[in-house]
Amino acid sequence: MPFLREVFVYLAAAVVAVPIASRLGLGSVLGYLSAGVVIGPHVMALTGEAEPVLRAAELGVVLLLFLIGLELEPKRLLQLRVPVFGLGALQVGGTTALLALAAMGFGLPWRAAIIAGFGLSLSSTAFVLQLLSERNERTTPAGQASFGILLFQDLAVIPMLAVLPALVMPGAATALQAPPLWRTALVAAAVIAAVVAVSRLLVRPALRVVAQLHNPELFTVTALLLVVGTAWAVSAAGLSMALGSFLAGVLLAGSAYRHELEADIAPFKGILLGLFFMAVGSGANVSLLLQRPLLVGGLVLGLVATKAAVAATIGRFALRSAEPGLTLGILLSQGGEFAFVLFGMAAGQGILDRPTADALVMAVTVSMATTPALFALHTRFSRPALRRGPARPYDAVEPEGEPPVIIAGFGRVGQVVGRVLRAKHIAFTAMDASSEHIEFIRRFGNRVFFGDASRLDLLRAARADRARVFVLAIDDVDASVRTAEMVLEHFPHLVIFARARNRQHAYRLRALGITHIMRETWLSSLEMTADVLVALGLDDEEARRTLERFRAHDENLFEQTWKDRGDEDKLAAAANRGRQELERLFEEDAKVRRSA
Repeated sequence: MPFLREVFVYLAAAVVAVPIASRLGLGSVLGYLSAGVVIGPHVMALTGEAEPVLRAAELGVVLLLFLIGLELEPKRLLQLRVPVFGLGALQVGGTTALLALAAMGFGLPWRAAIIAGFGLSLSSTAFVLQLLSERNERTTPAGQASFGILLFQDLAVIPMLAVLPALVMPGAATALQAPPLWRTALVAAAVIAAVVAVSRLLVRPALRVVAQLHNPELFTVTALLLVVGTAWAVSAAGLSMALGSFLAGVLLAGSAYRHELEADIAPFKGILLGLFFMAVGSGANVSLLLQRPLLVGGLVLGLVATKAAVAATIGRFALRSAEPGLTLGILLSQGGEFAFVLFGMAAGQGILDRPTADALVMAVTVSMATTPALFALHTRFSRPALRRGPARPYDAVEPEGEPPVIIAGFGRVGQVVGRVLRAKHIAFTAMDASSEHIEFIRRFGNRVFFGDASRLDLLRAARADRARVFVLAIDDVDASVRTAEMVLEHFPHLVIFARARNRQHAYRLRALGITHIMRETWLSSLEMTADVLVALGLDDEEARRTLERFRAHDENLFEQTWKDRGDEDKLAAAANRGRQELERLFEEDAKVRRSA
């Protein structure tokens, strides 16, 4: 049974290669790619041709974009218009021009040079988004910028496919008869409008009906039908399948079925996306790499260097910092999967000769393997070096008047405090040590200063000697403790309200004498627990009383154990005693209720 044998080979290769690559810090993408190269027909020949597998596995990219779309409501998507149409146009246009000129310099005809430049200017949506997801960087400035540029690249495919017939050599025999660009754009717009209408009028009601049947398998099938159907309809209009599925996800982002759709589709996405990367590696013509290593190596070096330089330059000015700019350059430095299609079509129509097309396809494939490695090196070496030196000097803190509150760290917690204070017209001075974060939140009208709150001169400039409350909301544990020590030493009159990342962080703050400590997710966990108890049949009063008893018990336990924070044996013994004490308290409550 060759089919089962091939499935077994793919799965076995993934199980072996991905953990090794992840352990080395290279990420799962490079693991899948390497596994595909090894088992492919050009190395161990354990599998057949990669093309059929690649076509089927492209569904993984479609599902990935759908899930990303589920996280973006239309209002948030509107905020990406600058990265999409501004940065995207600069990246595609600049990279295409440079690579086309370089190709002409090496003797390629201008028609072939344009095709080569444009095809190589596109990056791999699957590689970049998977890399960002693994490292939890999709919401960073560089992550959002790269996502916007990738969306523009998908849109740019339409005019290129329309222009392709015009680049065929005069008199050459061709079977390619593409419609005019205006007609393609009109059809694409009509299909997108139809997708929006169908989503609003039919899809949501259909999901509601299927959900009422309480059949999980049918809901999963319906979800897959929705994604595949949208991708097929949009691709038939000349748009990217991934772009169509992304649009479907955006339209359902605000629906009541968002989380169930995500849970049902995520397993298929993970498997098919891994298969996609392995198929790309399996299709790599390693023999060409062995026969002409200097040619392929030169193409890869030129491609990666040019794309990284263009994107990093754009990112440096758009994101106003060198580090996210370099991150953007590395993320977009590889070639994309659409190059396989474009170069194949160009070779079939005589625009590119077959040896040139093969060399370009090989360069794109190898460039994909460089991105995870470059990103790992960047994370390990260049990123800390760039962040260690300040991108710009700290702001001169000039608070308006003498605000009674100072907020150190204007992230998730600090922003909530600031919004409430602003709504109550209570002045405050906010500081944050991340220049990237400062630039981002200032876009929304927040007045925040770039500075290290543990510096005495900055605290004095912020009128800490005349303030009354100090909100310690710094995310980094060591920086938080360092700032607390500085405030306690020089401004002991300030009442400190501190946010703690975890229990160990809270222990360190309590050891300094801080008593107003909020552990991250603690209050929200209590609220959710209360809702769980009510859902299980307890009345509101009983649930509230249970949570109050638990909260008091935990706070008492915290006070008993913070002095033993460095002794794991004592902490374990205290936790065991605390658990027994809590059970006793709840049993006494139960007896009181039964006797009442």
